Amino acid sequence: MNLDFLKVFKSLGDETRLRIVNLLVQSGERLCVCEMTDALLVPQYQVSRHLSVLRHAGIVHSERDGTWIYYALNRGRSQCLDDLLEVVRKHFSQRYPEDIARLNERLAKREDGRCVIGYALTEEKPGVKIKHG
Repeated sequence: MNLDFLKVFKSLGDETRLRIVNLLVQSGERLCVCEMTDALLVPQYQVSRHLSVLRHAGIVHSERDGTWIYYALNRGRSQCLDDLLEVVRKHFSQRYPEDIARLNERLAKREDGRCVIGYALTEEKPGVKIKHG
């Protein structure tokens, strides 16, 4: 299946989606929505909406694991996408350090490599209400 690179580049034109891709690239992990929510300090519904755009552009794919849905990069789908993800890895490694720090804190709470706590917010952001569970 060929990627529509116009969709790929348009999807990365949004800063939140670029931050999501950066989390996936820098961590090298598959991530659940709640981990991304806590790392980005963005409401769950927004993260989910942005992930839908990235999935339709062919950048990420999802898989269910028990209660959680994990997202991962579509590496190996095309050389161009792999090259683009390498650019993100190389040039964005220090772009959003707070996101990466919050993600690392959140990933440390995993058990057997899996998310077990749902939404836990490591920090509160004024005016943002995120489900705790």
